Amino acid sequence: MPKLDVVADHPDENPIVDTHCHQPTEEFLHDAGGLMMEDAAEKFGSSIETDTYDNLIEEYHEVGIGKTVLLGWDAETNTGNPPVPNDYVAEVRDEYDDFFVGFASVDPLKDDCVEEAERAVKDLDLSGFKFQQIAQGFDPSDPEHEELFSTIEDLGVPVVFHGGNSTLGAGAPGGRGLKIKYGNPMLIDDVAAEHPDLQILIAHPAFPWEKEQLAICQQKGNVYMDLSGWMPRYIDEQVLHYAKTLLKDKVMFGTDYPMIEPAPWLDQFEELDFPEEVQRKILWENAEEFLGL
Repeated sequence: MPKLDVVADHPDENPIVDTHCHQPTEEFLHDAGGLMMEDAAEKFGSSIETDTYDNLIEEYHEVGIGKTVLLGWDAETNTGNPPVPNDYVAEVRDEYDDFFVGFASVDPLKDDCVEEAERAVKDLDLSGFKFQQIAQGFDPSDPEHEELFSTIEDLGVPVVFHGGNSTLGAGAPGGRGLKIKYGNPMLIDDVAAEHPDLQILIAHPAFPWEKEQLAICQQKGNVYMDLSGWMPRYIDEQVLHYAKTLLKDKVMFGTDYPMIEPAPWLDQFEELDFPEEVQRKILWENAEEFLGL
């Protein structure tokens, strides 16, 4: 696929920033993902074959992506599966430091989550945090997590929260015990209100709570959203309308790689015929500001 016109006109060969990328390796797809990842792949007809970081970067560069946020993962308490360690994320970031922005993960149900959050930023120099509330089995608005979010706010780094339903465990009896209520973005609104200096990115159009997500992004100056996890032609029309208009400064591009690959996503995005000014905002300008690139 040729690069988008708006990318071809940019002086940087690869200006696009992907705000949502997972490891295409054993550490995430098999170890941390386990049976719930197999459920997701089977339900939606995709594969969970592993790949290398070199192949990932080559695939990204071909379509004009020059940086991506590589997300950590720790849902060990709720799922029993091992985490993608923050040290591993930092090692990959260091090896490809011109491409990956490393985000840590801490399990909010672990006793040492606050200490690990501090270590991830102060010792490992990771740039933010990722939470997947459904997999991690926690309500971010619960007061028991106040110290964790206050600590992250004081550290001065952004967080990514999962928004909406999850494909993990899809179709399995009881959904592997995962509870989708924790993906309701209204639970994130409490965190945003109580921590105004905490910069928050809600990952994915938050089906079935898209309207709640849009309302929060419109009302809270410290809350943003990305379009990851959904191919553009399946994104709710109201979300796309807001992305073009009221929220054009607060919406970012993301894939959810390796579940969604960048080339077909960008191909469908081009079909939406967004104004070039808005394409630039969504594809890199908003992310550059949010991430401090």
